[in-house]
Amino acid sequence: MAVEKNELMFPRLREVEIARLRPFGKERRTSAGEILFEPGATNANLYVVLEGDIEIRSASGKKDDVVVLHEPGEFTGEVNMLSGRPSLVIGLTTQPSRLLEIDSANVRRIIQTDPEISEMLLRAYMLRHAQLVARGWGDLLLIGSNYSADTLRLKEFLSRNGYPYRYLDVDHDPGAQELLDQFAVKANEIPVLICRNRQVLRNPSNADAAACLGMNVQVDGASIFDVIVVGAGPSGLAAAVYAASEGLSVLVLENSAPGGQAGCSSKIENYLGFPTGVSGQELAERALVQAQKFGAQVSVARGAVALKCTGQPFVVELTGGGTVQGRSVIIATGAAYRRLPLANLSRYEGVGIYYGATNVEAQLCLGEEVAIVGGGNSAGQAAVFLSSRVRHVDLLVRGRGLCDTMSRYLIRRIVDSPMITLRPFTEITAIEGNGHLEEVSWRDAKTNVSELHAIHHLFLMTGAAPNTAWLDGCVVLDEKKFVKTGPDLTAEDLAAAQWPMKRAPYLLETSVPRVFAVGDVRSGSVKRVASAVGEGSIAVQLLHHVLA
Repeated sequence: MAVEKNELMFPRLREVEIARLRPFGKERRTSAGEILFEPGATNANLYVVLEGDIEIRSASGKKDDVVVLHEPGEFTGEVNMLSGRPSLVIGLTTQPSRLLEIDSANVRRIIQTDPEISEMLLRAYMLRHAQLVARGWGDLLLIGSNYSADTLRLKEFLSRNGYPYRYLDVDHDPGAQELLDQFAVKANEIPVLICRNRQVLRNPSNADAAACLGMNVQVDGASIFDVIVVGAGPSGLAAAVYAASEGLSVLVLENSAPGGQAGCSSKIENYLGFPTGVSGQELAERALVQAQKFGAQVSVARGAVALKCTGQPFVVELTGGGTVQGRSVIIATGAAYRRLPLANLSRYEGVGIYYGATNVEAQLCLGEEVAIVGGGNSAGQAAVFLSSRVRHVDLLVRGRGLCDTMSRYLIRRIVDSPMITLRPFTEITAIEGNGHLEEVSWRDAKTNVSELHAIHHLFLMTGAAPNTAWLDGCVVLDEKKFVKTGPDLTAEDLAAAQWPMKRAPYLLETSVPRVFAVGDVRSGSVKRVASAVGEGSIAVQLLHHVLA
């Protein structure tokens, strides 16, 4: 079923705007049925219809799978024009046509130099991509089970990276088993990704899925970037946007998906400029497009495993092998929720125990009772979000309440909601289940009364453990393993690190010159999205001093 046209998603260029585009492209005449681009094609060109049309079809290529018909004045493309990812659709002319063809390099030049057309293109591209994701239009099929932790992992990876896919559940979709039999897939090999209708991946890693789908452009290990940003949460993406917009060559490395911990937030309502709120994923997607607009390269499912910081340029070792080089490094690897000290915790992670509350997890617990552990804003946002989708939410906190740890607007909603029960002084004592979480026990520390509940979904959002193991002694950390920066570095710290400069470290600079730390991974940081974004932008200003 074709997308209903609207002027934001499918604007029509005026003659004066087409005239401004002409110097960047060339005219091309086509015959009826001529294919302009296909699924899997990288660096697809942008086409403006001058005469005739361009029909966009989903990856199946069937005539009844039409996405949209572009008519004179309209143009092709979505966000893959900026990211360099492969095309998800087929584009062909249904009649003899005259087109203006513009290559991807010139599209980026237009976006960077023509504010009016840039706004039109970017808005249309983001809306179109959102439609592709919402309708599952693409060349990817995921076959899995809601009782499989790896199925949830792949769902989250694809969703948070904005890659459209169709999903078949082996427990509910009759056609799923037929497909598994067709490709000789055994039950213990799910989940399965069928990539581009030809490549079958049995329980692939995120990196394998990214490689199959062409999510990342090839990075030359011999190239030296001005700055390597490790981590694509709010602080890392902010650093990438500001650095790239100021002409620095930027590479962003992200172990999973853009957005970091904030990307799992269902709705952030206290972030400046979004009075009605914005989901963490939407904020990350917009920031990612901004970074790519200015030329930053972003690699997902390709994290850092080590930093060689004893010489110049710095060398970052990557998961899966390979290295990249940079004149400076910004550490933005954030922090992860702490794991509860329960003996069998890992058995239920992904099959009843979750560390984020996005639409993916919400679909798994529709109409059921759920429990959330945590007293911060993330836990509060999760409680409010899930309360409209589940039967009831139990919010467990170790302390006396939420006043010291959560924003007032969230506290009011939780207290006023009949769907949420706040349980202070409460700790989880045991979890049990057969293949999937089935029972949760908790104890009221004030009354010492224990309760057993038939709960199949438990969200853990408590504490923060910094992602700094990959630094392996390269920079000075505090007693909790967060990175120390600027004035927090004592004379003893700098002496032990053999600080080589006459000047003191800059505000966000670590014990190694040209290596900065921003966001949740930094010692003493304010755990708020706005603060993280601010630190990312400040780090770039300081970078100019050290790179000068």
